[in-house]
Amino acid sequence: MKTERLDKITKRFLEKGLEQMVVCDPCSVFYLTGKMINPGERMLALYINKESSKNRIFINELFTVNEDLGVKKVWFDDNSDPAMLLSEYTDKNKLLGIDKKFEARFLLRLMECGGASGYVNASECVDIVRQQKDTDEIKLMCEASRINDLAMGEIIKRISFGVAEEEIASQMIEIYKSFGAEGYSFEPLVGFGESAAIGHYEGGARTLTEGDCVLIDVGCVKDGYCSDMTRTFFFKSVSDEHRKVYEIVKKAQQAAIDMIKPGVRFCDIDKAARDIISQAGYGGRFTHRLGHFIGIECHEFGDVSAKNESIVKPNMIFSIEPGIYLEGDVGVRIEDLVLVTETKAEVLNNFTKELSIIG
Repeated sequence: MKTERLDKITKRFLEKGLEQMVVCDPCSVFYLTGKMINPGERMLALYINKESSKNRIFINELFTVNEDLGVKKVWFDDNSDPAMLLSEYTDKNKLLGIDKKFEARFLLRLMECGGASGYVNASECVDIVRQQKDTDEIKLMCEASRINDLAMGEIIKRISFGVAEEEIASQMIEIYKSFGAEGYSFEPLVGFGESAAIGHYEGGARTLTEGDCVLIDVGCVKDGYCSDMTRTFFFKSVSDEHRKVYEIVKKAQQAAIDMIKPGVRFCDIDKAARDIISQAGYGGRFTHRLGHFIGIECHEFGDVSAKNESIVKPNMIFSIEPGIYLEGDVGVRIEDLVLVTETKAEVLNNFTKELSIIG
């Protein structure tokens, strides 16, 4: 068990008046044990108690887990009633914190077995701790972002007249693996011209012609941690209007990055970028939040949005990705991951953001 992480989570649920919790999200189990177990339809549960000697992890015998995880394992097979087994270890006279990923069929069965006096959604006890990365996590995320920079440099070499969006997207896995990544953090998003103005467009048969924008939103996984970056290029030439849009987005992103430091509200960071785009007359064309948290998962708890009034803290990592999307014409988005230091934001991506004409 990662004891420092466990101690922070235990402190959190004690502050909520809880003495026990079940963690079922495989990513959170990985965060605490260093072992990724994808249980599919089977139950995976890490039971944690204020008395650490009572901690247990419940694993189906289908999965090979030979490592010492620093917590006692309770095995069960497909003929077992895993929720009832879990209820034999919980304190039935106390409230039980429940992970948001605990499936209803297991939770309802645990309730039938009288596993606790009551049940509380305690996911934030883990999610908030995961927001602030430790030294090991920061190193891993810096490496994942370094690989993403290299991959972006490689993929634009393959952009040529007549190539299809799906052809470019399909080559990313080969590129990532050549640089040592395990795979994608999400399916690559590649859009040419008007396709780039479609929200989270996943690429299709649309082929490239001169003057098109080329939006590439990609990320990889390296040693269990994710990267995410977007760049928008132009093929052969760029119109004055498209250049103007690009420079507005770039200015908006930099304004947001410049104000990031501990104590600043996320909603104010979002506003800094959104105001620049709105003042330029494109406010209605910036159609999504400014950013999201990232780590073991590409999208983790927390975001940079108008509704998030919580404050920035050191060692948080999140994206800053403003965009302008003109339907039927062009889409421009520029995205980087930022690490919050004690005084500012450190951008994890080094790939150029200057307007680039390729091909």
